[in-house]
Amino acid sequence: MLQARIPINMFNIILFGPPGSGKGTQSENLIASYGLKHLSTGDLLRSEIANQTPLGLEAKRFMDQGQLVPDEVVIGMISSALDNNPAAKGFLFDGFPRTAAQCVALDALLKEKSSEINIVLALEVAEEELVKRLLGRGATSGRSDDTNETVIRARIQEYHDKTAAVEKYYAQFDKVVSIKGEGSVESIYADLKKEIDVRI
Repeated sequence: MLQARIPINMFNIILFGPPGSGKGTQSENLIASYGLKHLSTGDLLRSEIANQTPLGLEAKRFMDQGQLVPDEVVIGMISSALDNNPAAKGFLFDGFPRTAAQCVALDALLKEKSSEINIVLALEVAEEELVKRLLGRGATSGRSDDTNETVIRARIQEYHDKTAAVEKYYAQFDKVVSIKGEGSVESIYADLKKEIDVRI
């Protein structure tokens, strides 16, 4: 009889994808399949502020002054989220890290907890296809940022500018895998799953 594989400590994923790449759908699929905890820094910030935790109050102080929340505060929130979910099989990071410095800080935090980022998955979709998808979505979603082609192209460029440093950082550890984000939801998911399964 085959023995069940003992899960490793945690399996952590960073999933990238430009607006219109289907990242949200694929995130949900991966979370459901692998029992991952979705870790969005935006959600964490809102939760910590709403609960008036020390980190939340500190973050609010910066935000009230129109300043960005410092990396160490965000890392503190991520640390709390990791500690508060000891049964999680892993985490899917969304919206963080966005700079090389944040990558270094996140890696240091995970190392303290005997874990690491196992894979960085980047959904690749041609710009013209993204524009077509977003304009199509804008026709029915009511989202104003999906109806203006100039704004859409600016959002796509901003995505590439922001993620370039993160991809470069993790590429040096051979952790970045590009996945073609065109085709059916099922076929794209199968490609993502294949890359994850060889690393678990």
